[in-house]
Amino acid sequence: MRICTVTGNKEKGVKIMPRPYLGDPKYTIEVLQKYNFAFQKRFGQNFLIDTHVLEKIIESAGITKDDFVLEIGPGIGTMTQYLAEAAREVAAVEIDTRLLPILQETVGKFENLHVIQGDILEYDIPALLEQEFSGLRCAVCANLPYYITTPILMHLLESGAAIDTITVMVQKEVAEKLTAKVGTRESGAITVAVNYYGTADILFPVLRDSFLPPPNVDSAVIQIQVKQRYADITKNPSHFFAMVKNGFSQRRKTLVNALSATMGYEKQMLISILEGMELPESVRMEKLTMEQLISLSNALSERAVV
Repeated sequence: MRICTVTGNKEKGVKIMPRPYLGDPKYTIEVLQKYNFAFQKRFGQNFLIDTHVLEKIIESAGITKDDFVLEIGPGIGTMTQYLAEAAREVAAVEIDTRLLPILQETVGKFENLHVIQGDILEYDIPALLEQEFSGLRCAVCANLPYYITTPILMHLLESGAAIDTITVMVQKEVAEKLTAKVGTRESGAITVAVNYYGTADILFPVLRDSFLPPPNVDSAVIQIQVKQRYADITKNPSHFFAMVKNGFSQRRKTLVNALSATMGYEKQMLISILEGMELPESVRMEKLTMEQLISLSNALSERAVV
């Protein structure tokens, strides 16, 4: 449901763009009190109240008047105001119906903005971008709820949609996991997935007191440059991701024990493949590089269907 494509203010035939103001906690509190808004834990609602952070997100994301932007979870419209001011067009998807009248007030005067009520995880992303931006390439920006960061990122990356960059606020610990080097102890299944679809970097940290209400942890803004890095050399992507998921689900076990237990492979066959890759049979999945993981999957996918 598209709730606002409201004509902006005009004076003597010249468009007057609204100015962002919700980065000031004073105005955020005023809006919340006006609508008697109660935060919902199930939606992971923590609204930004730091103008410096908001301006830095827009600058770091490289948003210009040539860009189309998909925002996920606009909340009361804080970052939405900054995005609409900076970008050519913005489509913002909000799951919480209670926020729609607030958004009508806070961002309804931006002519280049569409607010869509719904759950981003239920949308066909390529179809949504075709509808909003005529299929033209876009950037994604979001202050993501901590509890659902990974599902949303994977939904975007796996969609194959025309997305150039994903710039998102996430929990600091999650940011470190997403940007870890594959083949190190800090990496995990999500690290591998992000590296398969692009490259991720931490742009800058964000302290917990930059939010209302403040979360229990600090955050960080990360950016994923989306590009198909390994699709051409992966024989069976479905098998690759199943293998990675199963291997990391039992990361304390050796790779041989983890994959034999979760995917039914014979241990001797796994050991033989590892020997051919010049890897010890005691190796754990977290020690393998992207290239080694793909080589292992390619060898195994010829022996079983997942």
